[in-house]
Amino acid sequence: MQSLITCVLIIAFISPCLCHRWNVGTQNTIYNVIDFGAVGDGKTDDTQLQGVIVAPTKDAWVEGNLNTLIMISNVNGLTIDGSGGLIDGYGSAWWACKSCPRPSVLIINSCNSVSVTNLNMINSPKSHIHVNGCEGATFSHINISAPGDSPNTDGFDISTSKNIMIEDSTIATGDDCIAISGGSSYINVTGIACGPGHGISIGSLGKKFDTVQEVYVRNCSFIRTTNGARIKTFPNGMGYAKQITFEDITLEQTRNPIIIDQEYRDLTNQAVEVSDVTYRGIHGTSLDGRAITLDCGESGCYGIVLDQINIVSCLTGKSASCFCNNAHGTATATNPNCTCLLP
Repeated sequence: MQSLITCVLIIAFISPCLCHRWNVGTQNTIYNVIDFGAVGDGKTDDTQLQGVIVAPTKDAWVEGNLNTLIMISNVNGLTIDGSGGLIDGYGSAWWACKSCPRPSVLIINSCNSVSVTNLNMINSPKSHIHVNGCEGATFSHINISAPGDSPNTDGFDISTSKNIMIEDSTIATGDDCIAISGGSSYINVTGIACGPGHGISIGSLGKKFDTVQEVYVRNCSFIRTTNGARIKTFPNGMGYAKQITFEDITLEQTRNPIIIDQEYRDLTNQAVEVSDVTYRGIHGTSLDGRAITLDCGESGCYGIVLDQINIVSCLTGKSASCFCNNAHGTATATNPNCTCLLP
């Protein structure tokens, strides 16, 4: 194992006695994990995260070092087992300052063959886990929690990464439970309980040339979330989102259960291409009757498949609705009926 890891990968090796507040992020420091008990011989278990790691207060952070609490970069074959451990991002000190650059809790950058299990994280100032430039990573049994009104506290942000699995986890935040951004492909998400939050999102895409493909979201639940299965693109962008599947989804009081929003923060008439998107086996309740929204730009969305959908309104006497704009595809066994979907 690489012996020097930027910032505080050391937390993966510390003992339970180190449970006080660390001033991580207050100075530019590189720690040698060997000095804290790691062996790196391929035999000794160096992977355990134990105790409670609490971020410093907002005022203790050094200006210019606000990217992340923990950075793991250019490490291959990394395993982190968080059994018995907790990372507290102390985000409440940051959330009131809307203009402040806020740090994420954990960024995994340019790493391959990563396994992270049994990790508990709460109250990040910004996103909890950001995966960037990685290939081959599995996250399982991750519990992430932040208040529903905490700003930009995504559970997972995935960008420019391939072959990523997120499974059997609970995510409750103030923003996307999982956001999959440009340059990502072969992303598998299964067994996620999401809520509160903004759902599982592809995007937003289009600030630059962005591509996302081969995304599979299965066996997930959205409980009182703002959105469920969402694709959001900027109209002035270029690129594509294609070969995306949302399947076996349970909804409970979800405001926008199924939504494609190509008018997200409307700028111009250019749009990211959205095609070959399947929604299958989605059932439950919509908070206010909005069930399916397929709001595509002038260039249209193609290859949309709605199959075995049953979404009803939580409002007494109000039917669930389907809205389409320049959306092309097929709908079978779908309630509400989407007669607005073009062939």
